[in-house]
Amino acid sequence: MPLIPNNIKPVLPPRLRKGDTIGLFCPAGPVKDIRAFEDGINLIKELGFKVKLHGAFQNNGHYLADDDAARAKSLHALWDDENVQAVMAIRGGFGSVRMMKYIDLDRLQRNPKMLIGFSDVSALLSALIGHANLVAVHGPVVTSLTLHDQQSVHQLFSLLTGEAEDSIGAKGMEILRGGNRRGRILGGNLTTLVHLIGTPWDCSWDDALLVLEDTGETFYRLDRMLTQLAFSGRLDRLAGLILGTFDPGNPDRLEILRLQEQVWQRVLELTQQHDFPVWGNFPVGHQTANFALPMGMEATMDSQSGKLRLHSDSVQVL
Repeated sequence: MPLIPNNIKPVLPPRLRKGDTIGLFCPAGPVKDIRAFEDGINLIKELGFKVKLHGAFQNNGHYLADDDAARAKSLHALWDDENVQAVMAIRGGFGSVRMMKYIDLDRLQRNPKMLIGFSDVSALLSALIGHANLVAVHGPVVTSLTLHDQQSVHQLFSLLTGEAEDSIGAKGMEILRGGNRRGRILGGNLTTLVHLIGTPWDCSWDDALLVLEDTGETFYRLDRMLTQLAFSGRLDRLAGLILGTFDPGNPDRLEILRLQEQVWQRVLELTQQHDFPVWGNFPVGHQTANFALPMGMEATMDSQSGKLRLHSDSVQVL
């Protein structure tokens, strides 16, 4: 599908109601932590929703949950199922990009539903926004649900049901460069987004509030990817840059803080010729706080209040 022009409002899929069914599938790797998987499903049910699984989700001898075509088939099956109101990734890892050539984005666009996930699932979110004109939800996957704090879980399901507040902020966020700018929320996992560049499923970042986060990457790798984005011009026309958490793949608070500081400094160096706002330690990523965001919807980075203000008038509501 061709890239959707920025001046066309994206479609916000129907909100969820208690009793609705959330379809679950693995777009990438298989479930490694069965306890976290079961706990996530139980939490979804406790919050008043049903679940429906489709496709393989356990290790079948390969490092992906199933072959690429089969994983795409699972997404199509859940999307076509009239008894399923939203689709949520069970986990990330790696593999979402591999199945993109098997996904029928026209088919998804004709039947708008909420797709929920983050990390490697950023590839799917990007394609839905840029090529199917659908708002998608950057938020916890099933296996991470009970690992995130209660505020993150509340934020996710409030967003899915239309009960979320129109502003998002959190203690500990840093205003690295001030300013008030409005743009479309885009982005997600840095590594995944870098590897989408040059593929048919990349999307424009012009006038975007770009969200970036990552885990398990050393600073030199993060530096290499950020430098590539800057030198290729991908950061030149942003409206703002929102940095979530960058962690080394472990919960060591000192190591996380050191890595975050390195990333912040490098980002400010790479964008010093620009005047758009830059925030750090926004509650998005692989650590405890992972607030859900409606990717594709416009928002304003209000540096005075430290809040991200959502604009529901920027989308077509079904």
